[in-house]
Amino acid sequence: MSVELMVWDEPVPISRDQARATYLAVKRSETGGGDVPAVAKELPGRITPYPGHVLVTMDLDTMDELSAQVFTIARAHGLICYDPQRDLVHNVAPLGVYEGMQLHTGDGMVVHDPDLALVHDVLATLSPQNPFAALVNFGRHFLQVSPGYELEYKEGTLVSTTVPDLAQVRQAFHEYATGDRSFLTRHTWA
Repeated sequence: MSVELMVWDEPVPISRDQARATYLAVKRSETGGGDVPAVAKELPGRITPYPGHVLVTMDLDTMDELSAQVFTIARAHGLICYDPQRDLVHNVAPLGVYEGMQLHTGDGMVVHDPDLALVHDVLATLSPQNPFAALVNFGRHFLQVSPGYELEYKEGTLVSTTVPDLAQVRQAFHEYATGDRSFLTRHTWA
């Protein structure tokens, strides 16, 4: 079994719906021809060039490692990356305030310097197949959530709380990523 990612340039951040529509339209078109982004030479996996787009295909066994490489290379070139398996789009911006922050998911995705919309969208994917999502600033602090909306925050001491809905999880993660610590005073932590 194989999985795919598609990389291309967009002048502004786009939604998952826009990324999905672009991916499907490009997949229906003919390969080759037109301008193939130079980044195609740097991407791992099997590369299929489309005009202005690059499809990266990889084996399920290497998906986690190669996906992380593709996300990093795309960001370095200012390109977006669409993950059709997870239905997630990796935009170039806006980013959180912590340089080097990482997004980790229970299904194996690791993204360095994730954009805020990606963090927002990932939180809706919590399930038995994706049992956690975490924003990590190694050596300093982290915030993570598991199904049931149990939040854990660590900055020295690990504390936890349970919130009633996804909206509050998203708000806490957004505040954390942007350097706002309001989530710490809004909830009761144990």
